[in-house]
Amino acid sequence: MNMHILGNSLMTTVQDLGRTGYQKYGVNVSGAMDPYSLRTANRLTGNPENAAALEMTLMAPSVVFDGPSVIALAGADMNPSAGGIPVPMNRPVYLPEGTVLSFGRPRRGCRCYMAVSGGLDVPSVMGSRSTYARASLGGFQGRTLIKGDSLPVGKMPEKGKKLQNILGKQKRKTAWTPWSAGIYPICESFLFRLFRYTEGLQYSDFSEESRTALERNRYRVTVHADRMGYRLEGEKLHLAVQKEMISEMASLGTIQIPSEGYPIVLMAEHQTCAGYPEIGQIILPDTARAAQLKPGDTMTFEKISLEEAENIYIQTEKQMRAMTAGIDAHIEQGGL
Repeated sequence: MNMHILGNSLMTTVQDLGRTGYQKYGVNVSGAMDPYSLRTANRLTGNPENAAALEMTLMAPSVVFDGPSVIALAGADMNPSAGGIPVPMNRPVYLPEGTVLSFGRPRRGCRCYMAVSGGLDVPSVMGSRSTYARASLGGFQGRTLIKGDSLPVGKMPEKGKKLQNILGKQKRKTAWTPWSAGIYPICESFLFRLFRYTEGLQYSDFSEESRTALERNRYRVTVHADRMGYRLEGEKLHLAVQKEMISEMASLGTIQIPSEGYPIVLMAEHQTCAGYPEIGQIILPDTARAAQLKPGDTMTFEKISLEEAENIYIQTEKQMRAMTAGIDAHIEQGGL
């Protein structure tokens, strides 16, 4: 079976959880900007959580499958409809062959993830199917998707078959389960704009005024925001004493301060090393929420300890495991 792209979009790519182990060679991890939404969508279709899916940013293309399929949508709510019928987020949805899935403007968030049972069967490059478009690496021909593209879908797993058998027997052609994975299982709300961070490598080198300003002020995401990082505008931050920096490893969620003083938050396709001073490191669960910000949205910051960051991460993973167990139990009990 194939998935066909019927229209163009702002930026739609194939993503999984990324390629690890290659940053020392200059190849970044890439992968889903919001990995928790990707994992949720995959689990809802019976896939392993690392299966390749679509990441659709702000404006999504219409798609159609040339066979019956089970899909799930998580992350930003882009007003999805199948054959003109609105379909819900965060639950398995059965689409008969030839049903056109369309999207509108996002109600909330920025990035929507669409998983299909079986996953998108594009070639694996360095252990990942994720697209890194700047290097023309991975995904579908190493690029964003355009009208006319056709992507193969992998073999449907047993859990997906169970869902298809149950939902395909419903009276309405397009069908979904009465249960869902919740609106957004890993955070309080898309509107929760407080981002927690731990001290960066050069935190103590910044002036006391700058360290205080980072937490007291709101910063706005500028139009210079993409999968590599977000440039912010707000109060400028500066080192107490200017000094020459040696390039260091860069990582997801790092808050860099270039010479002009406006913060940059590194995201999924960040460079593998950087020479700007690092005032903070946004914790992993909060970088997923940052992925749902769009230009004009605001961010505020709160410093926490490494111990607190570790506990938040552990609790987040417990939430994800509990959600997965609940989904699996529903599927095993007949899907309804």
